[in-house]
Order: sequence, then structure tokens, then C-alpha cells
Amino acid sequence: MKIARDTCIECQLCIPYCPMNAIHGGRDGVIIDEEECVECNICRHAEVCPTDALVSGELKWPRSVRRSFSDPLVTHEDTGVPGRGTEEMKTNEVTGRFQHGWVGLAVELGRPGIGTTFRDVERVAQAVAQHDIHFEKHNPVYSLMKDGARGALREDILQEKVLSAIVEFAARLDDVPAILESIKEVANHVDTVFSLDMACRVSPDGSVPALARADEAGFSVSINGKVNVGLGRPLATEVRPNDPYLA
Repeated sequence: MKIARDTCIECQLCIPYCPMNAIHGGRDGVIIDEEECVECNICRHAEVCPTDALVSGELKWPRSVRRSFSDPLVTHEDTGVPGRGTEEMKTNEVTGRFQHGWVGLAVELGRPGIGTTFRDVERVAQAVAQHDIHFEKHNPVYSLMKDGARGALREDILQEKVLSAIVEFAARLDDVPAILESIKEVANHVDTVFSLDMACRVSPDGSVPALARADEAGFSVSINGKVNVGLGRPLATEVRPNDPYLA
């Protein structure tokens, strides 16, 4: 995002709309900290500038990756999904991505006010890649990996900052405690915040297998969980029970 100096009247109305606090006013006028700006376009979408001085031009690679992950109105070329570019893993009763004995996990890095760099995204991806996991190939973070087996991302985007990004993968239920231990350890080495999501099929007896595994690793589960009643079950047919991600 740029400010057109010839039209900016320094009213500072745009400042409170920046989720990254990247717009500042001072003796030199209103300026945008380009390192902190994630190209989310929220200041421009708010339409608060009386002179239309906020300019969102064409971005070159690798800076363009900031917009695709941060602007909720931009659609990812790789996934066809806007925002962070990934379909909801919690709609499992329709997609059938996670079968019995499997757990879907997602580490959501960054939030308004802090964001995340892809360097930290890579740290998390490499931490979980030490285990027998399957990265979600329809998540745009996967398209940025140069080595999916190790969770290594392209070097040219590591310093780019975005509002948020998700490391999403599936694992066998018995491997979850060890994976959560690795996530707990890597949390000490990232310069951002993240939340951890888990999705699994409910057992025939009504229990939620992932909850027990989270408890084994010392994780307390938030009350804002979601239970899907399975209205989409006809579309979620069982596939090979040993490895649905290879079916």
C-alpha cells in the first residue's frame, strides 16, 4: 500500500483501520511502514480517505504473496479460495477428509496486530514434518513448499509478512501426542502467536478420540469446539481405512 503525497491531506482517518498498526502520523505526515504492511487493503476497503490517497498498485513477487494471504477479497490462484486460501477443515462431514483413526490438525499463525512471517510458518511446518504426517495439498502454504517431506518453504518468501497463515495436515490418532509435543516446543521459537485446531470423527460410543490424545500431551481444549451432526454424510464415503490421504 502506498500514499499519494499529492492528494493526501494528512487527516489521519486511515490510521485506526490498519490491523497491523503500520500507518503512522507525525511531523513527516502520514506514512506506511512497508515492513509491517501486509497488503491487506483493509484501510482502502474501509473507504475512509476523503481524497482517495491510498493507492494499491500491482505487486511483484515475492511481496505479492502478502496480499493473497491477507486480503479477504483476493482469491488464491492455487486453491480458488479467498482469504487465507483454505477450505474449512471442520466441514468433515461433507468432505470426508479425516476418517476414523485419523485427526486433522491446523496451526493458525498470526493475528491482527502481530501477523506472521513465513520464516515462522516454516519453523512450525518443519517441526511437525518430523512425524508421519500428510500436509493438506489444497492449503496454499503447501504450494510454497520446496520440500514437502521436510516442511521447507521457498527461500524467497521467508521474510514476507502476512496477516495469518495456516499449516494444515493429517496424522494418525496414535501419533498425535508426539506431534503436539513438537508443536509445544516450536512455540518457544516463533515470534508470533498461534492457535491449534483439531478435527476428528466421533466414535460410535459418542467419545471424541482427539480429546484424549490432547490430554495426554497436556493440552486443554477450548470450549469453542464444534460438532457437526453429519447431514452431509452421503458425500463423505469411507475410503481406504489404512491411509485416506493416499486413496
